[in-house]
Amino acid sequence: MEGTLADVQQSIATASSPAAAFGTLSRSRQREVFFLLPQTVQQSVVDDMDRDRLRAFVRRLDADEAADVLELVDEETRTAVLRRLDEARRERVEYLLGFSPESAAGLMHLDYVTVDVDRSLEAVARRVERYEAQTGRVPTIFVTEDDDLVGELPGQVLAMLDRESVDLRDHVHETPVVTYDALDTDVIDVFRENPERTVAVLDDDGAILGVIDAADLLRVVEEEATETLYEFTGVQEEESILDGPLAKVRYRYKWLIINLGTAFLAAAAVGVFEDTIAAFTLLAVYMPVVAGMGGNAGTQSMAVTVRGIALGQISLSTGNRAVVNEVLAGAANGLITGVLVAAIASVFNQSPLLGLVLGVSMVLNLVIAGFFGTTIPLALDRIGKDPATSATIFITTATDVLGFFIFLGLAQAVL
Repeated sequence: MEGTLADVQQSIATASSPAAAFGTLSRSRQREVFFLLPQTVQQSVVDDMDRDRLRAFVRRLDADEAADVLELVDEETRTAVLRRLDEARRERVEYLLGFSPESAAGLMHLDYVTVDVDRSLEAVARRVERYEAQTGRVPTIFVTEDDDLVGELPGQVLAMLDRESVDLRDHVHETPVVTYDALDTDVIDVFRENPERTVAVLDDDGAILGVIDAADLLRVVEEEATETLYEFTGVQEEESILDGPLAKVRYRYKWLIINLGTAFLAAAAVGVFEDTIAAFTLLAVYMPVVAGMGGNAGTQSMAVTVRGIALGQISLSTGNRAVVNEVLAGAANGLITGVLVAAIASVFNQSPLLGLVLGVSMVLNLVIAGFFGTTIPLALDRIGKDPATSATIFITTATDVLGFFIFLGLAQAVL
């Protein structure tokens, strides 16, 4: 199969037999493409493979990659495939499958060697060369003392220094560590503090289980960013651009029904002022302006607040200052945009009173947006709900309903 990566992915996702389309790729490209496919498409490819084809694919992968693939199949198929792997590979893959894929152990690989701190550099070099000969991969070198991790020995030390006279202690770099059950998001935090280091994964007794490189985290970082974007827009994390229309409907309809309910609330607020709108039809022209500005301002406040929550900078009990700041910022921004919209309405519609109503409504609605855009995420976080997932719909409802009440109520009183 020729073409760009996007073309290949699209061809596999839309094929009647995803495994057959995947099988037309060269072996080297299969490995490249598979781990860039959305998980739903990976699942369809694996489900469509017979066991022989699945085994042939898995046996060409590194142990951690093979474990990721076999996580997608049922236990019977997994057992059948593992049984037909060579003993050394089977043991490594089974070892990795014993850990949660969302933990540090689920991210780690086993390409490391341990050497005692008292060993000569020549002995270390021989140990590394044996590992390379057996696996074809360059290992991370961990230095230990009485089975306790001392640190990592950079590989370039083997090539640059005199192997007979070097004391390993002088060249060991401190290695960040995590326990095997640490969440993948915790591992990301460790890498943010140590961006140029590998991370050792330890068991409860401090023994080394595996190693995580920065490359191992790329998928997790991408998934985390995608998940945040999806949560903000009410899209299921499992959905991908390559899914068919029926799958997209299944992922989205519940969220749209919830939005429909809140839209009826806004419609009900407008309905209260039906006679006012009928008497002054220009109000209908400017209603979307008031609602849209409030919704946008609320989303801005929410984004800043959710980030603060994620970074541990704010909580409901410490959020008073943030709420006041967002309300004051909303008032100031409302004044700026309110003056502009008031001037436009006064000039184009020859109605200074309409301009006044619009200007005051804009100020008040942006104050509301700042208040609810901050307090709703904080309240949701306090009760254990993800504010990124749930806050948008409540904030938009508040700015729409209250914004319409303010705008139309002022119009009824003034016009």
